[in-house]
Amino acid sequence: MGLQGLCRLMSRFNSYKRTNIILQHLKMSNHTDAAAEVLLERKGCAGVITLNRPRFLNTLTLGMIRQIYAQLKKWEQDPKTFLIIIKGAGEKAFCAGGDIRALSEARNTNQKMLQDLFREEYILNNAIDSCQKPYIALIHGITMGGGVGVSVHGQFRVATEKSVFAMPETAIGLFPDVGGGYFLPRLQGKLGYFLALTGFRLKGRDVYTAGIATHFVDFEKLGMLEEDLLALKSPSKENIADVLETYHAKSKTDQDKPFILEEHMDKINSWFSANTVEQIVDNLQQDGSSFALEQLKVIKKMSPTSLKITLRQLMEGSSKTLPEVLIMEYRLSQACMKGHDFHEGVRAAEAFERCLCSLAKSPEVPALLLSRLGETPAMVNPAIYHFACT
Repeated sequence: MGLQGLCRLMSRFNSYKRTNIILQHLKMSNHTDAAAEVLLERKGCAGVITLNRPRFLNTLTLGMIRQIYAQLKKWEQDPKTFLIIIKGAGEKAFCAGGDIRALSEARNTNQKMLQDLFREEYILNNAIDSCQKPYIALIHGITMGGGVGVSVHGQFRVATEKSVFAMPETAIGLFPDVGGGYFLPRLQGKLGYFLALTGFRLKGRDVYTAGIATHFVDFEKLGMLEEDLLALKSPSKENIADVLETYHAKSKTDQDKPFILEEHMDKINSWFSANTVEQIVDNLQQDGSSFALEQLKVIKKMSPTSLKITLRQLMEGSSKTLPEVLIMEYRLSQACMKGHDFHEGVRAAEAFERCLCSLAKSPEVPALLLSRLGETPAMVNPAIYHFACT
């Protein structure tokens, strides 16, 4: 194999990796688990929420959102509940997102569901932010989209070496919602803008370094941490923080490893300070470094509408309260549901998944088909762009 052939092969592999993370975000089922989708239990001094769809990466359904919200409010008023823990079943994912496929399917059959899921999910996000009890999210494994919404607004977020954070919505014609317009622009420099527009994945301790997590604990110690939290007797917020800090301080995994984006942060801050997507693209082109051109290639594969909406969303959200951001995001979500890009993004991702299945069964399927999927950006819908920018 020549050098050009090797480069093409690597490009296809990288394209596969990026699309696979989107598919994980979309990984839904048309069937429900035989067991309860979410477990709500009182254990020791705590209320424990377990997202219980491990086969589907613990993706959120409307039913789960409703159950969690109702129980959260009960525990908040219960004098015997001193803290709330949320975690995902299995070892692969905390929560890979919301029920995106169901939303797309409901476009022509159940408009009310399109309104209910976004509204009630955002209400839950705000309730977590304003919860009067310490809220601890154990964000082990894949944490994307809706999974970020039920974790990042809590008081404490614990990452492990297997945590994977991403907001890949611009690849499917959506935007980083669930309060993304609030927390992303508040990360260091322009990091949040970079993560939102490119869907870049953060892993392990980098999730903590970036400010998504408040603590980092070795995965093998996560069970012990939970046991110690449950064993506390009428704990104060300070008692809980002390336990978390003790485990965090003991973790040595990747302690001396530099942040994956550390050497690029000055340039990221410069590139993504622009007020338009076009200027960001120009900045990347003019820089010309391998890292800049890599991000440029990624951005060019995203929905142009989503990129413009997302940039404006973060710029507006940087000076708004979380409730104000969630209201803005609800309006944007409903505009996106009426548009073209989101539904085409879901369709394209599902087509890619079918292609992967065919490829696994028939190695003769042309690799060219695999490499081209997702490379043509969805058409810009002027109505959504106007809605987002007025």
